[in-house]
Amino acid sequence: MPSARFSKIGADAKKRLYGPRGLLVCGYAAAEQQPFLDMLVRFSLADIPVVFATAAEMDHTVGEALTLPAGHGQDADSPLPRAVVLSGVTEKELSTIMAAWKHLGLPRQNWASLTPTSEGWPLVDLLTELDMERVALSSRTK
Repeated sequence: MPSARFSKIGADAKKRLYGPRGLLVCGYAAAEQQPFLDMLVRFSLADIPVVFATAAEMDHTVGEALTLPAGHGQDADSPLPRAVVLSGVTEKELSTIMAAWKHLGLPRQNWASLTPTSEGWPLVDLLTELDMERVALSSRTK
């Protein structure tokens, strides 16, 4: 798997990230899903389609998982590592989602934006890569 490169994302209200508009939410217990959706409503982002990835999507590509119908996996616990993959949202929406999540004190998770490369990766591989990047970054800061 090619190593990922980080690139700075601004706060442009018109510039969209790569991919179809949506959020792929992984690793959330059923009881945590509604608070995440409520957060989107509270910050006027309820129009973004949300897919809750389940164990059944582990071997799907990230791109395939993002094309599942909005609400897929809702009310089912997800054993996957905790992460949100953002796709097709504006830079401003991305900033708002991350700030809202932090403001509400929700549990730590990984974040990723869809790229042409990650779109074809199996979801489990992307989630593993995100965990490895998090560990590497946290060891650098210590």
